[in-house]
Amino acid sequence: MSTDRYHELLQHIEAMKEDFEKFYVKGKNAAGTRLRKQLQELRRLAQEVRTEIQAIRVARKEGA
Repeated sequence: MSTDRYHELLQHIEAMKEDFEKFYVKGKNAAGTRLRKQLQELRRLAQEVRTEIQAIRVARKEGA
């Protein structure tokens, strides 16, 4: 894993900014639906990063 994953997560969060504003400030329910979908994708990305981190930790432990 590298900083590419970090930037991928940041980009995903930035992409949600507009829908957050539309849902919470403007009261658009459709934006809430899009947010839920985007948050699920963020959850999936976060799980992938967690799995990579664990694999790297195990590899480092075995290599030591």
